[in-house]
This record gives sequence, structure tokens and C-alpha cells, in this order.
Amino acid sequence: QVQLVESGGGLVQAGGSLRLSCAASGRTSSIYAMGWFRQAPGKEREFVAAITWSGGITYYKDSVKGRFTISGDNAKNTVYLQMNSTKPEDTAVYYCAARTSYYGSYDSKLSYDSWGQGTQVTVSS
Repeated sequence: QVQLVESGGGLVQAGGSLRLSCAASGRTSSIYAMGWFRQAPGKEREFVAAITWSGGITYYKDSVKGRFTISGDNAKNTVYLQMNSTKPEDTAVYYCAARTSYYGSYDSKLSYDSWGQGTQVTVSS
């Protein structure tokens, strides 16, 4: 079992930056990839970005490409989401997730085994 704890959320003005962190503990050696999802009020949880834990291959939702960067520090078992040029539509609760299996698409919630509790990001216009 992998436990995940997010931090770094908060309030930012549109165009500003924020960095989210997610610390993993437990059976971290079983992690194949980690991802960030977000859920706005009244909407489904959606994929934002993912990174493979060994090769560092990254995947992004089209609307965040060029603005958000996902990175990982294997020594610290931590994944980051650097959010630049933020927009009001980025407002949501952001969740960190970990997957232990190679199978399944990176943008599907069903591919991930463990989830953090979420951190609120609010972008004001």
C-alpha cells in the first residue's frame, strides 16, 4: 500500500504560479508512475499530468501543456506539479495518485491504485 500526502495548494492570481508537492510513503518501490488529477465543483475528476517513476516520461492534459510541469524526486519519493500562467479555470481540488501497474492509460482514474486527500487550488481573476 502506498500513502500519498499533497501540499502546496492555495490562492493565486491569474497568471501567477504555484507548486504542488506529493510525498509518497509505504511500498514506494512498487510505484510505476504518479499523476495529478483535479476536480472542480460539479465536475468529474480529470487527468492533469503523469510521470513514470523510473524513466521520467511525462504526459499532460492538452490545456495545461506549456503551463504546468510535472517532475519527480525518487530519492525523496516526491512528485511535484509546477503550475505557471494559471487561469481561473484551473481552480479545483488537485489530487495526487500513484499506480503500480504498467497496464492502463495514464489519463484514466481507473489506472491508479492510491490517492491523496487533495489540496485546493483557487485562481482568482
